[in-house]
Amino acid sequence: MVPVSNERISIPRKENKNIEFKERLTPAVHLKDDKRQHLAAQMRYTLELGRGEAVYIIGVDDNGKAVGLTDIEFEETLNVLKVVATENGARLVKTEKFSENGDGTSGGVGGKFIGRLLFVRDGKPVKQHVIVATAGHVNHGKSTLIACLMTGRPDSEGKSWLYLDTLPHEIEHGLSADLHFALYGFKTGKPLHFKNPLDKRERAKVVAEADKLVSFVDTVGHENWQKTTIRGLVGQNIDYGLLVVAADDGVTHITREHLGLLLAMDLPVIICVTKVDRAQEAKIAIVERQIDDLLKNVGRVPYAIRKEGDIAVIVDKMQTVVPVIRTSAATLEGYDLLDSLLLTLPERAKPLDRPFLMFIDRSYNITGAGVVVSGTIKQGVLTPDAQLIIGPDKEGRFSEVKAKSIEMHYHRLELANAGLVVGVALKGIRFEDVERGMILCDASIKPRAVRSVEAEVLVLNHPTRIATGYEPVLHTNTVAESVKLSLVDKRYLKAGESGQVCMTFRYKPQFLQEGDKFVFREGKTKGIGTITKIVAYA
Repeated sequence: MVPVSNERISIPRKENKNIEFKERLTPAVHLKDDKRQHLAAQMRYTLELGRGEAVYIIGVDDNGKAVGLTDIEFEETLNVLKVVATENGARLVKTEKFSENGDGTSGGVGGKFIGRLLFVRDGKPVKQHVIVATAGHVNHGKSTLIACLMTGRPDSEGKSWLYLDTLPHEIEHGLSADLHFALYGFKTGKPLHFKNPLDKRERAKVVAEADKLVSFVDTVGHENWQKTTIRGLVGQNIDYGLLVVAADDGVTHITREHLGLLLAMDLPVIICVTKVDRAQEAKIAIVERQIDDLLKNVGRVPYAIRKEGDIAVIVDKMQTVVPVIRTSAATLEGYDLLDSLLLTLPERAKPLDRPFLMFIDRSYNITGAGVVVSGTIKQGVLTPDAQLIIGPDKEGRFSEVKAKSIEMHYHRLELANAGLVVGVALKGIRFEDVERGMILCDASIKPRAVRSVEAEVLVLNHPTRIATGYEPVLHTNTVAESVKLSLVDKRYLKAGESGQVCMTFRYKPQFLQEGDKFVFREGKTKGIGTITKIVAYA
């Protein structure tokens, strides 16, 4: 039992940033997934603000009014917070228990008490990692936004986007034509800015030193490369979507389409209104109203982030609420708020207890290393020297390979968890036998190549109607291949309609699982869906 003090507790002001008030917490309610994630994110934020220390006042409502807890309620609340602290690498170091009346009396039937708890994060914080995909219309500032975050410097010459490993033809035309991967890190709550984001040693240092990593998947805004954007959004196990809208242009058809893709992948979304230095207040207000209308039409609630305190309000509600931040790469307006939001974003659930599985996005033949494949680990953990399975090939077969080494942005890893974007050097396969869409996995999965599936689809847009025989390209994970559709329960589907279909791969079998989400397209995006049943294996 915690000893009771007769002194009157001095309830601090809520404005103290590393202090939280909690009235009562119960394991049955607050240790369920959604509530626990909210408490964990809130404690993580409070620990960051308190430089590793968080104070919780329990038995007090959000306004600082003492309501008191019984002995049982006190212990329940204490135990819930201990569980949440463990998830954040913190521990309870001091517990003070006060009688509600402050004079040694019980304060009510069964006794009522108030507690002051001190949690401390020991040593090096638990390393967190989230993957954020940027989307939005061409020239709305996606790459520049990321580059200025990475350097902490304003874009004075309009060339910061060149830091994202751009290709020669992208430099020539001044726009992105392929996916680019960038890294951002925080240490003890402060961003680790790059002097030169192209320096391999700096990237490796950030991976090694950061206690939180943010990996950016920078997609393509030009309509001609829409399939590349889809590959980035469905193939990288994205945690959050960051949609940019330029203040001097506003919402476009590409903005709408990219938002639809992010929501189809069930992603929480952040919106940055970029280039606010180039527009008058009246124009910015019009663009923000366009964003509000767009979000409300798809069942999301816009929430303007104007101060740091706004972040704590919405960070656990982002499946419904969409934070909207004004930014300027020229002046760095809003970048402090975006930093705070990225720091606070909780990791989404990662299936670490399942066998290792990664969909291959890219492959390289590197002198001295041999065949290297890269992608986002979908589930499980990977260690060097692991015996793995790769495939399927064109006949639907899988081969045995060995993982020689693992790297993340040029930093060698001895263990890689689900959610990390890594490169894996392989032994036992030729470079010409590896292609995008294959999987690398633990042998215990016993993978089988799939020839056809049933799925529930929703047609987003189509000039006429979709009927049996329609042949779009299916995008799921890193798989992109033409399929032939046959409708199961209807004669045809029009825009806005949903139905059951059977899909058969035209050229080669792929590895798919029930529950996988996908996008299908022919030119522009046509629809989204979920695989409900495996019909035939190769």
